[in-house]
Amino acid sequence: MATPSPFPFLDGLFERLGAGLQPPPWAVHEVQQRLVLLLNHVLMQEPEAQARLARQKGRVVQASWRVFAIRLAATPAGLLEVAPPDAGSDLTLVLTQDSPWELAQAVLRGDKPAVRIEGDVQFAAEINWLVDHVRWDVEEDLSRLMGDAPAHALGQAARGMTRALRQFIGARPGGSPA
Repeated sequence: MATPSPFPFLDGLFERLGAGLQPPPWAVHEVQQRLVLLLNHVLMQEPEAQARLARQKGRVVQASWRVFAIRLAATPAGLLEVAPPDAGSDLTLVLTQDSPWELAQAVLRGDKPAVRIEGDVQFAAEINWLVDHVRWDVEEDLSRLMGDAPAHALGQAARGMTRALRQFIGARPGGSPA
């Protein structure tokens, strides 16, 4: 059982703002392009992930949560691109957790959020493999910018804060130990 939000009015506020304030299409496009760049950067660090995704070339996955949605297509190079608007989805993934607070708690505990899956089972299995096995090595990227020692120190500090946050969430009533 997830801990209820200490600020329940924020859930309603987030919902009202999401329904009333829609970003302009150009901003949505730019955010999606930046997300694709980040995902491709992470995928390029893992040759097996690229090989698996290359076998799914041309297939489209649509991921959505509340009013946010993105449609991605697998490329022949084993990377991702924003799918054209007229392309049909082979796979649809919908995060079923509506509360941003509870979603953040689940992620911080290391749990996978609840997802409703519709579409191609094989493609879903490949996406699940990617989620389970591909990780962004932020420390490695930081070491290219600032050197190994400072990047390692930053990585240790971040891991310590994450561990402490997980312990805090697990110690709260209704929280599950990490």
